[in-house]
Order: sequence, then structure tokens, then C-alpha cells
Amino acid sequence: MDLTIPNADAVRDFYAAVAGWKAEPVDMEGYHDYCMFPPGGDVPAAGICHARGPNANLPPQWLIYITVPDLDRSLASCLAAGGAVVAPVREMGGGRMAVIRESKSTCTAAM
Repeated sequence: MDLTIPNADAVRDFYAAVAGWKAEPVDMEGYHDYCMFPPGGDVPAAGICHARGPNANLPPQWLIYITVPDLDRSLASCLAAGGAVVAPVREMGGGRMAVIRESKSTCTAAM
């Protein structure tokens, strides 16, 4: 999961203090985002990213990643079910990703 936020440095420091996470900078060509590792861990627990570049339009909330067999089909199903594509398809980590939001009626019904 990742958190994209305007002040990633402050949020990085917050989770380092609260959860004991260790930050490893990730070069973003002019600034750094962060992989956050749990104490003693060698696999990141999360990413903390600046709301810049390709992340500029992402909502300031924790985003999870869900692997699907066919991204294009999943995006079409999202739209057909009343959802929205928040960030369009892009290459990331050797694959393709997009950010979606479920329909507002689904969110309201679930509350």
C-alpha cells in the first residue's frame, strides 16, 4: 500500500516515530519518495510518496494494490458498475496500474 501526500517527509517521520518504520529513499528524478520498512524487515510495509509528478492527482489516502488478470477488463467493469478511474493506466514496477474508486452509491450503501 502507498500513501501519497503533499508533505511526504513529515509523514515519513511520523510513521518512523509511531511504527518504528525505517525509510529508504526512492529517487523520483529531483526528489525522493520512500519505501518504509518495518523494524527488522527486508520487505517494505508501505510507500510514502509526494503528491507530485504522476502522483499529483492521487487522493491523500492509503491506497492498496489489487492484482487482476486483465487490467483493461477490470477497468471496464469498474466503469460499468458506476465506479471511476482516478488515475489512468501507467507503467509501474514492471507492470501496469491504475487507481479506481468504487461508485458513490456503493460507498453510501456500505456505511
